[in-house]
Amino acid sequence: MTAASLQGSHDSAHSRARPGWLAWWLVIVAAMVVLIVAVGGITRLTESGLSITEWNVASGVLPPLSEQAWQAEFAKYQATPEYRLEAGPAGMTLADFKAIFFWEWFHRLMGRAIGLAFALPLAFAWVRGWIPQGYRSRLIALLGLGGLQGVFGWLMVRSGLGGEMTDVSHFWLSIHLCTALITLAGLVWTALDLHALDRDSAARPAILRPLAIGASLGLFVQVLLGAWVAGLNAGLASDTWPLMQGRILPEANMSRGLFWAVTQDPFLLHFLHRWFAWIAFAALLALGWKALARENNAGKALIGLATGQVLLGIVTVISGVSLWIAVGHQVTGALLVAATAASAHAIGGRGPATRA
Repeated sequence: MTAASLQGSHDSAHSRARPGWLAWWLVIVAAMVVLIVAVGGITRLTESGLSITEWNVASGVLPPLSEQAWQAEFAKYQATPEYRLEAGPAGMTLADFKAIFFWEWFHRLMGRAIGLAFALPLAFAWVRGWIPQGYRSRLIALLGLGGLQGVFGWLMVRSGLGGEMTDVSHFWLSIHLCTALITLAGLVWTALDLHALDRDSAARPAILRPLAIGASLGLFVQVLLGAWVAGLNAGLASDTWPLMQGRILPEANMSRGLFWAVTQDPFLLHFLHRWFAWIAFAALLALGWKALARENNAGKALIGLATGQVLLGIVTVISGVSLWIAVGHQVTGALLVAATAASAHAIGGRGPATRA
């Protein structure tokens, strides 16, 4: 094949590419991920996650449609440690079960919807030749992360169905949440790359700068600590701020060693989550300020969301982990991840088309 024909083939593929269309599609999927994070937070806070004891990909789309079907689902739940040790002694009725079943069912339904909202347009764009050169592997990786998220979600649920566990493993909870937020960051980053390409066909993908890496790592540690706090109900360890139990450093159980205490003790985890937040906050402010220097609105969003997240965290504590305040804290955390990705993209952009 001659150089001229190769160039002609490349130009033809470029003319078929639709980076702008793909960018908006990824933004919509990212918004759906933020929404499912909110529903996941409600599911966790209402203790609904173990209400469905099986993972039926197709048949699980529909909830029970008859009284007999509801009784059968309730019977499965009654066999779990959570029911035998907590919900049953507390006097749970079938009506109570239906309420928690709804949130877990809706959470899983949204997961299926996001999978379809990503996979079907991806297949269509692939067949039509709309995907620009170099982006197919990235989109496949995002699809794979979504699939892993479903697997991790089931492994999380299964961790609370055996033995004497009355909650899911906080380790699996953190893996499930962090995978969702990493996927969210990837969606935002790729959408911005595609948006830049739509504005300038010569635009190159952005790169991660050292400041962005540092701020992202700080945020990751804070999210990880927050997931462990949620999984162990450690938010209830104190309802005062800044002191815990009338002191700065709470009494932590160090009898099993430092590693166990850092990963398992509710009081120490609560302490670490509330004070490491300031390190993450400072790093995010630095990133947001740097993005502002690029005249990028993501920097404004990052600074505002980081400030709001700190305030919401304090209010969540002093409210005794009020349901809707805690959900707001989790949703703001997801938006903070998106703003961090956008700000990191802004300072890592290469070329005039990267300004937003």
